[in-house]
This record gives sequence, C-alpha cells and structure tokens, in this order.
Amino acid sequence: MVTPHDPDARCGGKRGMLWDGYKVHYSESCDDDLPHLIVNVTTTSAAVDDSTQVQLVHDDLARRGLTPDEHLVDGGYTSAAIILAARAQNIDLVGPLPPASDRQTREGKGFALTDFTIDWDAKSATCPRGETSRYWGTTRMDGHPRIVVIFPEYGCRTCKVRTSCTNGSTRRLTLHPRAEHELLQRQRAEQDTDAWKQRYAKRAGAEGTISQAVRTTSIRRSRYRGQAKTGLAHVLSAAALNLHRIDAHLTGRPLGTTRHTHFADLDLDPPPRKPRKRHP
Repeated sequence: MVTPHDPDARCGGKRGMLWDGYKVHYSESCDDDLPHLIVNVTTTSAAVDDSTQVQLVHDDLARRGLTPDEHLVDGGYTSAAIILAARAQNIDLVGPLPPASDRQTREGKGFALTDFTIDWDAKSATCPRGETSRYWGTTRMDGHPRIVVIFPEYGCRTCKVRTSCTNGSTRRLTLHPRAEHELLQRQRAEQDTDAWKQRYAKRAGAEGTISQAVRTTSIRRSRYRGQAKTGLAHVLSAAALNLHRIDAHLTGRPLGTTRHTHFADLDLDPPPRKPRKRHP
C-alpha cells in the first residue's frame, strides 16, 4: 500500500521510472484498411507483471468472439511458455524474446548454449569438444520447470579450452522444456531477419495509441480512487478514442506522422518519414 487514500494503489516500475497507482493494457485492431479500434481494456495495479495478463486478455477476447489470428505485443508480454499457450488457442503471438542469459552469449565469446548438441530422447548433451553430459535432471526456477545438465568434472578440468566454456570446474546448462527450448532457438534466430522486423513493425502503432490517450484523455492521471473506478475511466477513455478514430476514418483524415525534434530537423539529408499507426 502506498497511500491510505487509495488502498488499491501500488508502486510500479519500468525502465527506471517509478509511479504509484495502476496500469492499463490496451488491445487494438491494426488492419490497414479499417480504423484501429481499441477492442479490450484491462486495468491492474502498477505492481502486476505484464506477462500475467496475456492469457486473461485472450480469454476476454474469445468470450466476445474477437480472438485474433495474430497478436503483436512488446517484450514484456512474451515468453516461450506464453507463446505456446497462445498457439493452443490458435493465436500467433508475435513479440521479441530476450536473448539467452548465459555469460558466453552476453559477452559474445566462448561456447554458448547454442553450441551444444541436445539429445532430448537420450536426455543428454554434447559439448563442442565431444564430451557427453553426466547428469540430466529437472528442477523449478521462479515457479517454472527447467532442466539442469551437468558435464563430468574430470573432462571439463582437463579440457584445453575450458576457459572458453566455464569459469568453474564443470559446465552446467539450464534448459527450458523441449517445446519451449526449440521455440526459443528458432525465434531468437528469426528476430534478426528483416522479414520478422517488417512483420513486427505494425506494433509501433500501440505507442501512438498510448500517446494519443495521454494527450487526449490524460490517461496517466486517475481522477478516481480505487481500481474499479479507475478501470471504468480507462474503458471510457478507450471509447472516446474509438469515436475519434471512427470519425477520422470516415472523414478521410490520414494517420499522423512520427514527430521529429528540432535538432533532427537540422539534418540536411533526413530519411523519409514513415506514417505512424495512430490517428491525429
């Protein structure tokens, strides 16, 4: 609790910014030939993790017959498990997955997880030097199932390139379950392709929606106390934006362009401005 005047409010943080209150999660359509309408609004306390809302949003959309074929989200809403759960509902959840967290991947040198060969049927792994793991076991990390793979200490200790693999006496791997692991490897590779980036570019429209909501309805300032009333205000804000967008679509007003700073305008050879996915 952050204030006795609003028992529902909590403290939240994102990218170094802290605030007291709530979060609003907008879901909007993004068809090129139709107005981009907000189709779902979810209000939570500021302390709730974004990733916990994906299944709830999909369930809300399904109840109203609005299940999307494709759902573009930012990195806060994705994980391999969430993407697989969405696919079970015939929803293609598209969003960036974080890179592997092992030291070798972060530093860009040494033997990373992708350099090891995983034999799921035999429950073993083989390192780039041909050494086979001695242990394969399951555990849970932060409530999620994981697989721990350990290589023999003698083989690692006598390996001539051990320092490229581990700082300890033996190399350990932490794997997601097979379906999640294979999805992670595929998508992390796809995310670097131009085709994936072009597909995901539509997601930028959501930033325009937040900007429009802030400028038009002051969405970041709650006029009410309690999550119930604040959530109702968020729904009314979305309805106002939808009316504005329908009017813009019917009267032929184009989408706004991305604003440039005065400093950027000094560029003598600026790149062409791309339309931003929002209504002015």
